[in-house]
Amino acid sequence: MGLTSDKVLALAVAAGVLLFVGTVWLWPRLARRSVRAVLGRVGLLCATQAAVFAAVGLVANQSFGFYGSWADLFGREDGQGVVVDHSAGGTGTPLRVVGDRRVPRAGGARPETAGRIEEIRIVGRTTRIASPAFVYLPPEYFQARHRARTFPAAVVLTGYPGTAEALVDKLRYPGTALELAKSGRTRPMILVMLRPTVAPPRDTECVDVPGGPQTESFFAKDLPEAVGAHYRVDEGPRSWGVVGNSTGGYCALKLAAHHPEVYAAGAGLSAYYDAPNDPTTGDLFQGDQDRKNRANLWWYLGNMPAPDTSLLVTSSKSGETNYKDTLRFIERVKDRKPTRISSIILESGGHNFNTWRREIPAALQWLGERLGDRDARRAGSLQ
Repeated sequence: MGLTSDKVLALAVAAGVLLFVGTVWLWPRLARRSVRAVLGRVGLLCATQAAVFAAVGLVANQSFGFYGSWADLFGREDGQGVVVDHSAGGTGTPLRVVGDRRVPRAGGARPETAGRIEEIRIVGRTTRIASPAFVYLPPEYFQARHRARTFPAAVVLTGYPGTAEALVDKLRYPGTALELAKSGRTRPMILVMLRPTVAPPRDTECVDVPGGPQTESFFAKDLPEAVGAHYRVDEGPRSWGVVGNSTGGYCALKLAAHHPEVYAAGAGLSAYYDAPNDPTTGDLFQGDQDRKNRANLWWYLGNMPAPDTSLLVTSSKSGETNYKDTLRFIERVKDRKPTRISSIILESGGHNFNTWRREIPAALQWLGERLGDRDARRAGSLQ
């Protein structure tokens, strides 16, 4: 059973409850001062606390998506690394579909009515970065009357370390996009869902690391190129958007600011505005001040020509540590034409899945209004 399995969580909770009851029941028998009784009390207390700790940890992991597997938890994850090939030559197939699944809570099995989620593997043509992802395809993608239709696309990023599965099951991006399109509040769009941690366990903060993973180039060039070649994505400068939470939010804002020719809009949910420097990131810039400045959105949007893109930032007055920074960021950007800035500010909400689920519908609607050609955006869901 996997780390994120509900069965594992249920077993941990049941073990905690049974050990607690057992401790209360057996305590009178172990009240003697013999070595055996003392060891019994110590064993019961340790076992009960371990079970409770495990249950609490599993609940936290299911809520925040810290680790996706037992191997990931114990630092033995080796299936989602980065491939670097410094020799010339082709890369093989840049995108490969390895599986598919139903859209959770969609109420139907046929892709023509509920859409479909495909599990893919991408290898960057220029960066040689390899990453898994999930692609949500809306129902219209499979309908005969729309067989020649193309769709806008959005990259959806987790926080660090995060799991792509959490974007599907916990944050419910595909189901939300489906509901919004059915109600006419946004256009049907393709979602490409993955984590920004393309060189685990290192947190590269979507930076082109000197001598290391070229993560920004992967998201700015290789990913849209591979997806666009395999799926029916709109062509043109306003075809792509990007949205993410926490680290993924910072990446989304930076990608839209640095590459407006690719990303017409970037939404940062609970984002921060400069790349951290800590043990998870290592030295991202190798002493290169220009690279460090580029990664600092405060500096970039204050000193470089304003990009022709739309940015969305979110926070809450109570519960988020980025609230004051977000207000300052809005002030910094709002007069930097042609950059456009929007915000979602909640009264309260922590740095967690529940808060982001409250922001995602509005964020996807905002994205849908900014992607694709003007006539299609005005029409909403095409008939």
